Amino acid sequence: MAKIKYFVMDVDGTLTDGKIYMGQSGEVCKAFNIKDGCGIHDILIPKGIVPIVITGRSSNIVLNRCIELNITEVHQGVGNKLEKLKEIIDDLSLVAYIGDDINDLSCMIPIKKAGGLVGCPRNASKKILELADFVAEHNGGEGAVRDFIEWLIEKN
Repeated sequence: MAKIKYFVMDVDGTLTDGKIYMGQSGEVCKAFNIKDGCGIHDILIPKGIVPIVITGRSSNIVLNRCIELNITEVHQGVGNKLEKLKEIIDDLSLVAYIGDDINDLSCMIPIKKAGGLVGCPRNASKKILELADFVAEHNGGEGAVRDFIEWLIEKN
């Protein structure tokens, strides 16, 4: 295994529980797990692993959380996640990716083929669970990202 240098995350269903709370004016809140945040801010970044968010939705809530965690690579409203990933990173063998649903397969399959690592929350979709190198003990938004980070650091 190549040394992992990038940790790429989906948001809804991975960093959150996948629920989207909508009010009359649009999205009103998302819940993030503090253990995931600690893993990103206090484990990944000090180890020199760059956290990256690539998500199909756009939200100031996500941006605010990323600022709080010192995640500088934040890409929202992305229709083609693989295209965006390849714009950022040339060598997919250096990537660990965590996602939960079929829209993450476009990145996860090429990362795995290149020798990178893919993980998912315990409650990910069936196809993701079958592909994953690592299945978290926790569901999305309940510490799954932290589970993957801890496992990754042990392997890396």
